[in-house]
Amino acid sequence: MPPAAALCGSCHGPQGQGVEPLGPMLAGLSSDYIAKQITLFQTGKRQNATMAPMAMTLQGPSIKEVADYFAAQPATIITPHLRGEKVSYTDPTERLVYQGDWQRIIPACVTCHGPSGLGVGDFPRLAGQQASYIKNQLIAWQQGTRGGDQDAVMGTIAGKLTAAEIEALAQYFSTLK
Repeated sequence: MPPAAALCGSCHGPQGQGVEPLGPMLAGLSSDYIAKQITLFQTGKRQNATMAPMAMTLQGPSIKEVADYFAAQPATIITPHLRGEKVSYTDPTERLVYQGDWQRIIPACVTCHGPSGLGVGDFPRLAGQQASYIKNQLIAWQQGTRGGDQDAVMGTIAGKLTAAEIEALAQYFSTLK
């Protein structure tokens, strides 16, 4: 572990597996995504009373060093459920995940977050993430206390979800292990 990542490991775990409820899983996220989130905390576009000062301890090349380290850590391997494997979903949560709700203009979660929420580029992995973290982030998007997404896409989507849907989506993605 690079010395700059030692402080991060106290909440996110030494291999980035997350320590509930202190810090979410970082393993499996892309290096670019992690670095961007650190910068968003530093600039106040992402707000968290614990993370903001922690992010400020990282400057210059140490941001990429920390991001590269945690991105390289192994994440839980799952066999993804691919879009189109099922034609119809009776479970409303699975329907949101794999088909969305076009009457409310909510795209499927996997459209951006990849098969079974494994993450794609700038879109983070949701599979195996802590349910409490996913829930809190969706609420932060709804309330406008989290930002930094392109064209406020995630804030717009989260704003259309009910409390029950947020809870169900958080539980669904956390069980993908």
